[in-house]
Amino acid sequence: GAYLPGGSLWHSQANEAALAHFPGINIAIPSTPEDAAGLLWTAMHCDDPTFVLVPKHLLWAEHESKEPVRPVPLGVARTRNAGSDVTLVAWGNTVEKSLEALAEIGGEIGVDLIDLRSIVPWDRAAIEESVARTGRLVVVQEDSENCSVGQMIVAHLVGSPEIWSELLAPPILVSKANVMIGYNPIYEYAALPDVKRIVAALRRAMSAKLETARSRPVVSADDMKTHRPQDMPASSEKQRTVSGPGSKRTKMGAQNIVVPIMGEGIRNAKVVTLLKKSGDKIALDDPLCEVETDKAVYPIESSFAGTMGEWKTEVGATVDIGQEIGTIVTSVSADEFGAGTESAIERNGESAAHSPEQPTRLPLQNEKSTAIEPALSPTIVRRLGRVVPANLQIDARWDAIRSAREKTKKKEGNEGASPSVMVAWAVVRAMEKHAPFRRIILEDDRIVENDPFDLGIAVALEDGGLATAVVTEANKRDWLDFVRRYNETVAETRTGRVDAMNAPLVISSLGAFGVRAAAPIVVPPSVGTLFVGSAHYETISDGKKSQPVEVITLSLTFDHRVVNGAGAANFVHDVKELIENFSIPKLASK
Repeated sequence: GAYLPGGSLWHSQANEAALAHFPGINIAIPSTPEDAAGLLWTAMHCDDPTFVLVPKHLLWAEHESKEPVRPVPLGVARTRNAGSDVTLVAWGNTVEKSLEALAEIGGEIGVDLIDLRSIVPWDRAAIEESVARTGRLVVVQEDSENCSVGQMIVAHLVGSPEIWSELLAPPILVSKANVMIGYNPIYEYAALPDVKRIVAALRRAMSAKLETARSRPVVSADDMKTHRPQDMPASSEKQRTVSGPGSKRTKMGAQNIVVPIMGEGIRNAKVVTLLKKSGDKIALDDPLCEVETDKAVYPIESSFAGTMGEWKTEVGATVDIGQEIGTIVTSVSADEFGAGTESAIERNGESAAHSPEQPTRLPLQNEKSTAIEPALSPTIVRRLGRVVPANLQIDARWDAIRSAREKTKKKEGNEGASPSVMVAWAVVRAMEKHAPFRRIILEDDRIVENDPFDLGIAVALEDGGLATAVVTEANKRDWLDFVRRYNETVAETRTGRVDAMNAPLVISSLGAFGVRAAAPIVVPPSVGTLFVGSAHYETISDGKKSQPVEVITLSLTFDHRVVNGAGAANFVHDVKELIENFSIPKLASK
């Protein structure tokens, strides 16, 4: 099932219709924990093969159940709400949406809500009895309309002369649009049935006439957009609008900025940056602000072009999903908007003249508080949104590096090459053998291979921040030149120097803190980040006996858009071999 942000077409599909097509297979789809347990019990004791399709969304939702597990028979629906005006049939995730629709519609319509629970077999008798009483039918399904279970139910009922004669309105089928589920939650929720569409379908069913039913037996939810109920004034329809995700229409020309759904289980977020000021021009998809959850920092983008109104929140505030946090004016002139803009600007103590590059950072309610910069800049966060990360780890023996370090200390003292330089040298040699790790990915997603290529080194700064030192043309330098340039660029970066970042790979380490392993992030244009853990002992067997061996853990995160898993594994294995067999290049002794 869907309603699972990020599931995309692989994990958010509804596949009950495909399974139901095969004879001899039972299909059950619960909507509550009690039904899930009861149907699973029935499936395990059933003679026929039975699929219990548990909607993944329900695994994240909070439900409290105090009842013991009781068997739920197949082919027996359950009435979730009694009513006499409209029969509403749902199963799985759409039962929850239907209950939300009933809460919104209140007592306006008496809805007989039936939770089907199993679709093979399905409870024909319960639906026939209900539709015979109400004369109206709305079916809500998560699947696409084509060749679906919902179509089967409608076809069965309109094909029955007894039911047909009782119908007061054409059956309505509310389905997912006939599109693939998008990865972005905005696209996923735009395609799926929601509360508004269910409420509209119920009202449509109540307003339709018998003549309509005879001339058009089945109306899809999308077709409803072109039909106005006969008893609805034309002026009412003009006021009905479809707002894009992240915004709500409140009046002609004014759009409310709302906090969109950002992931399953995320209920609120913290505002970290306001990127627009009152009076700023806004283009479609412009980032308006950034909010932080316990998982990531998300930009909230505009679904409309227009002019920024006023913010109803401030930096540091915690906002709920769906909360209105600001306004965008989309159609009024600057003169009409002027008064509101001026008052908003005066409240913030700022003039209309400002630099569009500088984000607005409003003070917290507590004047003694200080706004904190996010750990990652907005630019890096936006770049991370395009990465398809994967990670793998491998241990490498450390004795060769330790031995080489002791030799250099005897000859050169503390001025000799450090273990970090030796690891970096090994990494460059491996990059020479593996072309994908000599590539960078540009802003327009073009992939470019460089030769000579640079190497990035993550450097800790005194203020607790991180910067990347760049060893330019790393593969063209001999050992002495490489050691010299490595030490120089790290020192220069610590003093504030910022290099152009075109390194295909960045080496990172927290060995000074005793961190053995981590999963680093990859920031474009780089295609990989290699984390080098602190040296520690692991028990390793050579086939005859086990003994403690000093090792380091290499953790490689790579961008799957550029590097595949086998290529990454081959690369990190070569890095391991080069570290385990490291020796000071002969050039150093000349």
